[in-house]
Amino acid sequence: MPNSRSRHRRKVGQEAGRRELVSSSLQSAQHCLENQDFGTAYAHYLLVLNLAPELKKDVKETFQFTLFRWAEQLDSLARIQDLFDCYEHALELFPSDEVICNSMGEHLFRMGFRDEAAAYFHKAVKLNPNFPDAKENFYRVANWVVERWHFIMLNDVKRNLLYQKAIQNAVNSGCTSVLDIGTGTGILSMFAKTAGASSVYACELSKTMYELACEVLVANGLDREIRLFHMKSLDLEIPKHIPERVSLVVTETVDSGLFGEGIVESLIHAWEHLLLPPKPNDGEAGAKNYGRVIPAGATIWGMAVECKEISRHHRVGVKEIAGVHLPEVLEFHSPTYTPVNSDETVEPYTTEKLSRVPGGYKPLTDHFQVLTVDFNNPQELKSFATRKPSKINIPIIKGGILDAIVVWFTLQLDEEHTLSTSPSEETCWEQAVYPVQGLLDYSVKAGDSVIMEISCPDCYLRFQDISLVTSDKGMDVERHFREKNSEAELCSALASLQTASKLESIRQECVLESTEIALLNNLPYHECFKTAISKVLSTLSLREQSQCMDVDSHSSELHLEKNQNKTPPTPDPLYVLDVSEGFSILPLIACKFGPVKVYTSVEKEQHQKALVLISDANAFPKETLEFWLGHLQDENMVLQRPKSDKLWSIIILDVIETSGLIQQDVMEKAAISRCLLHSGGKIFPQHVKMYGMLVESQSLLLETAVQGKDPTLGFNIAPFINQFKVPVRVFLDLSTLPYVPLSKSVELLRVDLMNPYLNNSQREVKVQICKSGQVTGIPFWYHMHLEDDIYLDTSSKSSHWKQAAVVLDEPIPVQLGDELVLSVQYHKSNVSITVKL
Repeated sequence: MPNSRSRHRRKVGQEAGRRELVSSSLQSAQHCLENQDFGTAYAHYLLVLNLAPELKKDVKETFQFTLFRWAEQLDSLARIQDLFDCYEHALELFPSDEVICNSMGEHLFRMGFRDEAAAYFHKAVKLNPNFPDAKENFYRVANWVVERWHFIMLNDVKRNLLYQKAIQNAVNSGCTSVLDIGTGTGILSMFAKTAGASSVYACELSKTMYELACEVLVANGLDREIRLFHMKSLDLEIPKHIPERVSLVVTETVDSGLFGEGIVESLIHAWEHLLLPPKPNDGEAGAKNYGRVIPAGATIWGMAVECKEISRHHRVGVKEIAGVHLPEVLEFHSPTYTPVNSDETVEPYTTEKLSRVPGGYKPLTDHFQVLTVDFNNPQELKSFATRKPSKINIPIIKGGILDAIVVWFTLQLDEEHTLSTSPSEETCWEQAVYPVQGLLDYSVKAGDSVIMEISCPDCYLRFQDISLVTSDKGMDVERHFREKNSEAELCSALASLQTASKLESIRQECVLESTEIALLNNLPYHECFKTAISKVLSTLSLREQSQCMDVDSHSSELHLEKNQNKTPPTPDPLYVLDVSEGFSILPLIACKFGPVKVYTSVEKEQHQKALVLISDANAFPKETLEFWLGHLQDENMVLQRPKSDKLWSIIILDVIETSGLIQQDVMEKAAISRCLLHSGGKIFPQHVKMYGMLVESQSLLLETAVQGKDPTLGFNIAPFINQFKVPVRVFLDLSTLPYVPLSKSVELLRVDLMNPYLNNSQREVKVQICKSGQVTGIPFWYHMHLEDDIYLDTSSKSSHWKQAAVVLDEPIPVQLGDELVLSVQYHKSNVSITVKL
């Protein structure tokens, strides 16, 4: 009994001590928070929650606040490991807290860990499907970690059938051990296993896709039949990972340009380290003694085309923009431009689905064979990158403007089965587009020919040294690329007695993103801004002059004799700030309207040089143009006064992304901007109206989610990859999207940057059905109002913006005359639209 009472007294004492320690730690934590000592406060809260888990509910919100503020400080100090340690401790205490999971994901995403960020965002959404921040974060990162072409490709029944048949043939002929390189969802591996292969291996580099493939294999009962590795095929070793060389490699590591995903490099490695030797040409032994690859080979085709849509994204086709002259010595190029003899290894092409390119395209040549490649010939693959460049001469069959060389390929899966990515085929594939840049003259006529050099120096197909041969008066005249400081330019410079330093600066090249080039070519955009800027600056200039005259008049009455020889005071300049992203000449347009000081947030050195060159060519005073980031101590604090005693007359914000979505943090930026405006000053745009309509579009469904088991030939893939579907399809061209309109366009939302009290975070919109059908999506676009009567339409033909569409989870049948109610919510720059039934 004495021992029992002693133990009881010790327990009581320990409990009292625990309570006292918890109480004092809570007080210390609160004191630290008051002094913004978040690190120490966090440590106290960890102690409290470990000693008294029953307090979790009471201190949860304060703990979250402390964690997030301490994490911000650790991030600013680059103490990354400490930051992650804090989140790990927090998630041990609150494993089902969606807010902490979401915050962890945000830190990971900012640091470039997209796969890991996606996992935390996904977990947060599963914990609370109605948590808007986590949903929007997950939707944005999902586009990165599971690229949208996965859905389109898995919905391509023809492609899936062709691969299945080719794999079945190979296994039937004796290829019993199979390696799937870049397995994605694992569909090709499952084809191989169900065809009868005894051993199937697969590898996938993406963490998200690897985990998705694991789920798919389990759901289809093949997780024990297929060995899946989370690594590049280049890192696979025998016998460490695979017991012996395999007899078949299957892969679809090809992009629209065929070689962009590294198929040549991975197959060279496979032939050297993972595959049985290839069957000799005269060999008669069975397939099991030799190795082979599916696809067996490919033929690349090309065609020269005229296409205004391609041209306006890769060549600046104007010499003057809203009264601002572009000097001839300044040449803009898109990132696909690679000068002759350049050592850069940037991807030399972009991609387009030519069957849906706005405005269409015109073939200028017949399609021609560019090259062939045999994936079952290791020696040919090894010599591929060292091949000497070859020149081809292609006759022009129709006159026009040479805007691009378009490329597609025929994939020879085996002797029987062929897959084509031609623009004339119904295919999930886009085509590779090589924009033609750097020519003196792009016009061609029938009978001319285009000469180009073809090479694959870095396993990217390249078209270089393009020239045009024109037959004039029986003579062939060759028109070459305009190389920097070409002979003609040098001779002209010498004739003008230019100095050597001037010779070096004859031409200034500036590389812009394709959307930035399209923006420069968008003349209505700049004319609208010119009108709106002129209106604001003229009004404010008159006010300034009037105030100066009043002061001068008052001074003259008092000191008439003293001031009669003095010049009237010069009004202060008006201040204009452009913080729109990318290259913009809007500040230079503002330079045309009186005494102004314009500031641009352009940060790339070559972009700054280009703006200075344009400014000089238009004889603007040198002190007029300033680069705003050079004036800031903290580049994250872009929105602040021009000077301690000055305010802005105009602030230009980026409101709409080129993808078709509203920019993040727009309302926060607008709130700060309103505090920095001169009386009578404006934010551009002042308000934005969002419009939309109800449509029926099978294309939207196929591009957003896998449509059940039928497209994937009975395999259960859809539920797993569709976890990564997003409700909004971005980068759409409504002018070429196949759809049937089921309603007229209606105003869905108004976002006012100048008068926030006019904004509603939620509204309902009634929509009348004008045609019977099934509603599958709600495309939307914007009118950006610089003034009430001056606006930009993001769906216009000249727009550099794309459009977007909400895609419904399930189609909604409607009849003519029905009325649907749309619930529109606006939360932290994110818009959600749902149909109320």
